[in-house]
Amino acid sequence: MAYIDLRDGIPEKGEASLWGFGPKPHDFEELLTALDKLENDKDSPGVLVRFGTVSFGIARAEELAEALGRVRAKKPVICHADALSNVTLYAAARGCTSIMMPVSGEVNSVGIAAQMVYLRKLLADELHLDIDFLQVGKFKGAEEPLTRDGPSPEARDSLETTLADMRESWLGSIRVARKPGADAAAEDGPFIAQAAKEKGLIDELGYFDDARDAAKKAAGAARVVPKFGMAVDPSDDDLGDMVRTLAGEDATAPIVIVRGIGEIGSPGSGSGTFGGVAGITEKEMSRTLVKLENDDDVKAVVLRIDSPGGSALTSDLLWHRLMRIRAKKTLVVSVGEMAASGGYYLASTGQTIFADNTSIVGSIGVVGGKIAVANALEQIGVHAETFAAKRGDPKAAARAAYESLLMKWDDDTRARVFEEMTSIYNLFLARVAEGRGLPVDKIAASAEGRIFTGREGKARGLVDEIGGLDAAIAKARVLAKLPPDAKAQVFEGRPKFLELLGAPEGAKTMLRGPTALDIVREASPELYADLAPFVGSLTPIAHGDHVLAALPFSIVIR
Repeated sequence: MAYIDLRDGIPEKGEASLWGFGPKPHDFEELLTALDKLENDKDSPGVLVRFGTVSFGIARAEELAEALGRVRAKKPVICHADALSNVTLYAAARGCTSIMMPVSGEVNSVGIAAQMVYLRKLLADELHLDIDFLQVGKFKGAEEPLTRDGPSPEARDSLETTLADMRESWLGSIRVARKPGADAAAEDGPFIAQAAKEKGLIDELGYFDDARDAAKKAAGAARVVPKFGMAVDPSDDDLGDMVRTLAGEDATAPIVIVRGIGEIGSPGSGSGTFGGVAGITEKEMSRTLVKLENDDDVKAVVLRIDSPGGSALTSDLLWHRLMRIRAKKTLVVSVGEMAASGGYYLASTGQTIFADNTSIVGSIGVVGGKIAVANALEQIGVHAETFAAKRGDPKAAARAAYESLLMKWDDDTRARVFEEMTSIYNLFLARVAEGRGLPVDKIAASAEGRIFTGREGKARGLVDEIGGLDAAIAKARVLAKLPPDAKAQVFEGRPKFLELLGAPEGAKTMLRGPTALDIVREASPELYADLAPFVGSLTPIAHGDHVLAALPFSIVIR
């Protein structure tokens, strides 16, 4: 029988080796492919899934549950977990024939909530920073953690409505999959393993060895064969990968999956990271899209997007590139955890947009501003002076130094920035309307920064279909008039050997000292995972962007 080991997690994109060859990293697309093959694999009469204590995003949990559910309909799927969170319970409840946990395990199923930290008092009253942010769209609220001591009514309504819809999908799944009353218990944890069994959240108590024996018995199998995760041996094709890398060549499948993961960085920012936060760069993604646009062997592109947004300019540049592809071949979008703000800007290019019920979409709006430190420096005896070349004009210094952290905005500059933001907001609406083939007023009704679950997004016309990456690939085959078994592959963008020898752009980041986020990552990987999307979506400000299409917070469901 097949063994699926999830203890290392299922990231959207695994960390590849520096040289681009060697064992391929385990990622979400690889897991879905493995489960798709297992569904009709007669040599695998059952599946054993080991969760360990891992957790991942709720939208990925929903897709995993769907994939496991299809396997479960044809053969037993026996699951073992040392601990379950909100989201791993979601996946296990729907996808597993039976769930086993050691008596020392726990089910941390406690319901869904969001927390936000408001820093205005610290930044303004204590540190004397001048915080100057503007927004277009009354629900956008990206600056609220910096400018308020609590949420605005609009921001509260947007977030609570989305969380409520996410909760209904989560509980509804548990309600259908588990015995009566389990959905009520799901919000009442944490539970020790015995209590969780009594509540119907798990089925059996036992260690992984017990689960393996039970799985072999249920499937009538003599042995367990690893199919995904850390137990899988390196691919026998590593040498072939090396040769293709040295030659700079890869065989092209008719369907290519392009990942758009992380914050959207500023054009010309060089690296795909800032402060250790990986993201989407205009240079790298454009290079990928141009190659696919001109490759006649590629008949369809599936954009897998998981992004809180970032640079409004980069979002528009990549929107244009994606629309060029759409004009020549099939383009389908699959939303992972979120396609928010700039992320949705990119997603709107899809001929068909797929999202999970629990994905986050929308946040159509812009925000911009800066934090000026001059007043704070004055408090410690440091004075900053701006000298304008245009003598005699009191506004010249404020305008010439409007991007500087050493001078706050005057009213005229603030008005000019807001005018630019309004223009970009209107462009954002127009781009989404064009991509979706809908009137601008239809999009505007769901804009102004509001966020939605995938299910609500479908009702509003922001999403076409509820489904995951598998469903998006299947749709791409249909739209491109390809056979049902047409191959799909992830575009890895491996560099040629000579490029590797020539120190790729961004290699200088290897020499930098540790940033605050690097320190957080080492001390608490879980906290880092929470902070990175939010911090990353705002980092274009450090590269000179003053107008962003970014989600104002990070939603993490465990």
